[in-house]
Amino acid sequence: MTARPVPPAGPLLDRYRAGDLRALARAVTLAEAGLPAARPLLRAAREQGARAVVLGVTGSPGSGKSTLSDALIAQLRARGQRVAVLAVDPSSPYSGGAILGDRIRMLRHHADEGVFVRSLASRGALGGLSERTMGVLALMEGAGFDWVILETVGVGQSEVDVAAACDHTLLVLTPAGGDGVQAFKAGIMEIADVIAVNKADLPGADRTVRELMAAQGLGAHDEHTWMAPIRKTIASKGEGVERVIEAVEAHRTHLGEAGLQRRREARAAFEVRTLVQERLLRRAREVSGDLYARVARGEMDADEAADRLLLGEA
Repeated sequence: MTARPVPPAGPLLDRYRAGDLRALARAVTLAEAGLPAARPLLRAAREQGARAVVLGVTGSPGSGKSTLSDALIAQLRARGQRVAVLAVDPSSPYSGGAILGDRIRMLRHHADEGVFVRSLASRGALGGLSERTMGVLALMEGAGFDWVILETVGVGQSEVDVAAACDHTLLVLTPAGGDGVQAFKAGIMEIADVIAVNKADLPGADRTVRELMAAQGLGAHDEHTWMAPIRKTIASKGEGVERVIEAVEAHRTHLGEAGLQRRREARAAFEVRTLVQERLLRRAREVSGDLYARVARGEMDADEAADRLLLGEA
């Protein structure tokens, strides 16, 4: 197959800076592919400065993250604010493909120029985010949106990367499904800045809220500790969504400019580490040769093999 020619960075860069959504879509494609043509666009995105509210939406599969994200879009658009959504979908471990179903759920916004929705495959990333997520997120931030929502795949106890990728983290749970207990076990409560108990019309919603509040009180805290507000929502009906937005805004006020800057620096560190890991793994695949077979045969141990790969001596 003949590779598509990469458009010159100049015209595309100008269109991206002007807020052209087609240019943003093309820039996202280049960044996701890891192509050199994306670098000028990524630099331009960061030069624009971080103005958007970057909200991570996480939680277990079936908790209604996509429906809640869709309701958040509708509520924010009613306020006149522009919204970008990056939905990371799980990839098949066999084909590497992804259904990208979140875009289907948000089809009602497809004709709205104030909404931009993009899906990415997780590519097997255990933390719920692929290695290219951060670059795509930066492009969306630089495109002048008021809010950028990052919805992750929902892989349970390993889904914590979202806290490192966003300004604020919204944890979505459901009543009577054991989600509260799972949140305590996984330590995922520690990453939540706001908690939504979705499908609150189901039995057990009030009990789940009480359990979550009790769990918060058990952790170490003082008068300066942010206790994640717990909001009941019925996302399919749009109920409780405004209160979730207000809770996110309250957390932003709590952080202040200094707190937001610390979070952005942590995001930059996370992005650089992720790219380093990706490049090391790619290098390991390229030079490993029969190294893994030798470890399997007992001719060397795994530590020695790792050292050889890092030093390029495989």
